[in-house]
Amino acid sequence: MVQRDAVLRLDDRWARVRSGAEHAEPTERARLLDELIGALRPFTDDPRCTALLGLRLADRAALRFAAGDRAGALATIEEGLRSSERAAGHSPEFARWYARGLINHGVWLSWPLSDGARLPKHPLGPAVGEGPSAMERAAGERARDLTRTAVEVWAGLDQRDPVNRRGLAQAKVFLGDRLAELGFAEEAVAWAVAAESDFRQLLLADPAAEESAEAEEALDHIGRQLELRLRFLTFGALVSLRAQGLLPERLLPRAVVAARIKGVAEPAIAAGLGLDAEQVRTMLDVTPWLAVWRFEVRGPDGLWNVLEHPWHSTTEVRNRTAEDVAGELLRGFVDSADYPGDGSHWRVLLWWHEEGDPAGARYRLAVGPDAPLATPS
Repeated sequence: MVQRDAVLRLDDRWARVRSGAEHAEPTERARLLDELIGALRPFTDDPRCTALLGLRLADRAALRFAAGDRAGALATIEEGLRSSERAAGHSPEFARWYARGLINHGVWLSWPLSDGARLPKHPLGPAVGEGPSAMERAAGERARDLTRTAVEVWAGLDQRDPVNRRGLAQAKVFLGDRLAELGFAEEAVAWAVAAESDFRQLLLADPAAEESAEAEEALDHIGRQLELRLRFLTFGALVSLRAQGLLPERLLPRAVVAARIKGVAEPAIAAGLGLDAEQVRTMLDVTPWLAVWRFEVRGPDGLWNVLEHPWHSTTEVRNRTAEDVAGELLRGFVDSADYPGDGSHWRVLLWWHEEGDPAGARYRLAVGPDAPLATPS
């Protein structure tokens, strides 16, 4: 088996180059990787070589994706996953390689569904606003399914091994991200909460472990994601998550504020979230939310012109619904010198936390001869 040994030595060299332990110019790196992939292909009956082929095709895919060739990366990772899947049952190590490849494939497939900050472009799903194109949504659904498979692969490994527990927790984070991109906010929160619990258990088990910093970073990411995702949950979803134990205590003040912004009365909030009236009132009094609004007037050319401050601005408020804030703004606008007059076309949009897609506004109103008074959201 000299030939096999030579291939494995070549793979060892690539691993050193990949990690930076051995320097190689970009052209040499590409040549080495191509040579290695070609050398691994004939070993179709060798589980290790089959697994390595999947891993190195994933490396090639990552390089293509980093270079902006998403289509090439997707085609390459597809081929790589076929090899990885064949080898996965032969070793926990190979199964881990397969699961990581599934997650990467999901990230690259769903890339158009997120913005530059890697936040969902369509957090409200296809029922609200324009939503993603049919092709983007199909890719996002495949990404979700691949990531769910990765969760299943990790869950099938020995959970006494912290490497597998950490991999499972990370996979849950990615599944939450993929669900959020498709507008399944409640499911996304549930998976994020499950991942958060897993990472906390890992830290409690061995706070001095080398991976503790990684776990802390993951917890910070999950915390930010959970706070953002609460903005897109209906009150019914908040109640459901609370009933299932999937709404952490630290997020209850934001959940209460989210419900109040939507116009839910305090007694209903208390009943739905299992709180007493005093708790709800205190949370509303001490937890601010950022109202962001934009007034626009349509000009003679038919284009909408955004007005300047104070009609395009923000303010921090407490214990106010979106409609309360918008109502005060509307009264001020109608009485101001910037009001375009009766019979004109104008509109207002108000968001929680940040300006974004009109479909995500907490309050929307359009006024004009052909739209006397649109219903606020």
